Amino acid sequence: MGSLVVLLADAPSDTFYTKSPHWGWLIVFYFFLGGLAGGSAFLGGLIDLFGARQDRFAARIGHLLAAPLIAVSGVLLIVDLNRPERFWHMLIQNNTGEPMIKYWVPISVGVWLVSLFGLFSALAFVGVAAEQGWLGGRLQGLRTLREGGIGKAISALTALTGISVAGYTGVLLADTNRPLWGDTTLLGILFLLSGVSAAAAAITLLSGRRANRETLHWLGNMDAVSSLLELLVLIVLVVSIGSVVREVWGNAWGVLVALGTVLAGILIPLVLHWRPNLLGRMSVPSAAALVLIGSFCLRAAVVIASEQS
Repeated sequence: MGSLVVLLADAPSDTFYTKSPHWGWLIVFYFFLGGLAGGSAFLGGLIDLFGARQDRFAARIGHLLAAPLIAVSGVLLIVDLNRPERFWHMLIQNNTGEPMIKYWVPISVGVWLVSLFGLFSALAFVGVAAEQGWLGGRLQGLRTLREGGIGKAISALTALTGISVAGYTGVLLADTNRPLWGDTTLLGILFLLSGVSAAAAAITLLSGRRANRETLHWLGNMDAVSSLLELLVLIVLVVSIGSVVREVWGNAWGVLVALGTVLAGILIPLVLHWRPNLLGRMSVPSAAALVLIGSFCLRAAVVIASEQS
């Protein structure tokens, strides 16, 4: 009886017998850029709402990252469709012209979520451009998008939709019936945490020494905390569906997760965060670059490894 229990526990999930959606590297980049965009908007919005005035430089970097990245990720998603020219059917019913809203279907909710995030992040982007004096003439009046109640509302909506988009892609995968994707409910929170840590790293890299020191310290703490939680969730995921993980990641993709995400993307940056003098001035940018690499490796291993199973 005991051997039967062990045999059943090690049996592969029925997700191994389902058809692949044939997602490739375009979707990997879509997931990575979308998560980075969402995390950047979330951090930028938090700084706007709760930070001091001297922190706004980093907030502007977050908003300037978010809008272009979500636009590029949207283009990648459309290009990957079998019929890209019909992408608008995901938003509008072609026979009635009414909105295509299916609240019970994650991909439909996601399309509208990404669209709303694109709108709010674009408003924040334009506001930053006006605030910086990059727009001429009457367009300079658009700096009101960054001021007063309007600015606070846009920052809040951008942060809220951004953090939702950062985790949405993982939720979408969990709604499928594919190996690894459909065997856990943790991909949403895993991608969300990865997106936040990657965004903190990207803003730190782009801020350089121009950002306030306290702001950079806060970004470093956000990166460290998100990375620690990401590692914890990844461990729980592996333990909870061990037999599936052995099948999907018991190869080069597993090595990529171990070396690319866990070691290079989480552990080494954490060491550099706690011991910033190890590499001198290169400690902070090196840690930030490794976090971004680790975030990309995670999505590549999750998407492509399942596709090839």
